[in-house]
Amino acid sequence: MSHGARQAAGLLNAAGKTQPGGFLVSIKQEKSEAPRLIAEKPHGEEEPVKKRGWPKGKKRKKILPNGPKAPVTGYVRFLNERRELIRMQHPDLPFPEITKMLGAEWSKLQPVDKQRYLDEAEREKQQYMKELREYQQSEAYKMCAEKMQEKKIKKEDAGSGVVNTLLNGYKLGEGGSDGFSTFDVPIFTEEFLDQNKAREAELRRLRKVNTEFEEQNSILQKHTENMSCAKERLEQELALEERQTIALQKQLQTVRQALTASFASLPIPGTGETPTLSTLDFYMAKLHSAIESNPVQNERLVVRVKEILSRIASEHL
Repeated sequence: MSHGARQAAGLLNAAGKTQPGGFLVSIKQEKSEAPRLIAEKPHGEEEPVKKRGWPKGKKRKKILPNGPKAPVTGYVRFLNERRELIRMQHPDLPFPEITKMLGAEWSKLQPVDKQRYLDEAEREKQQYMKELREYQQSEAYKMCAEKMQEKKIKKEDAGSGVVNTLLNGYKLGEGGSDGFSTFDVPIFTEEFLDQNKAREAELRRLRKVNTEFEEQNSILQKHTENMSCAKERLEQELALEERQTIALQKQLQTVRQALTASFASLPIPGTGETPTLSTLDFYMAKLHSAIESNPVQNERLVVRVKEILSRIASEHL
């Protein structure tokens, strides 16, 4: 429990032991003694400076639990883009030091480079404002607003109920009861204070674990984006290879047709076979064997084959 709760417990216990009206007297004495205690402090002892900011252990309320995700600033976009690279270059550097390095790098960044992140943040902000306006017109937003209003009313009613209970208990004490038992609330016991400290320590541990999970999630998201980019590049290369394969197949078919048509007038010596599209490979193998078996006798045949091949090469290759 906080220091204010301990003070309240002391006042309430003191009020329970006093005579009727002692509760108001204790409060007045507390107020009057505060300036005197401050004045009695030693001259060399200074009041510690209180840290400002959001209270420790208290979560910020989500205004739109189901609404669009709020955009990030250009500086945060720069941090998210550069943090992983800095971490790879300096694996032993703690998180605050990495942030400090990135902050210095951002301040030294050229205005042209910095404007790119600011423009992206502005585009994201415009998109968020558009989605927010659409969300505010939806039924989900109306239901959320009604629930928030109901919670606010219940909280105000609960607060007024506690005040009434305390005042009623004080009046009962004035009626003749020896003790001020109404203010002997269990939450002011040492057992509750110890339990509260343990819960605050557990909350701090959970926040730390949550931060680590968020960092790991950011790294995994970056890896996923890289894998998606690599997949897109491979798909583009595969599509290019398929187009080239189709073109080569068409060219091969054209050459086979030209060979079939050109060698149709050149039968194989001895068998008189002529080629077709289905027997072209077999025909060429037999023609090659016939020429190699007796090149002198088939010299005119060799000259004819060379003429046909030269014409096909000039026309189709």
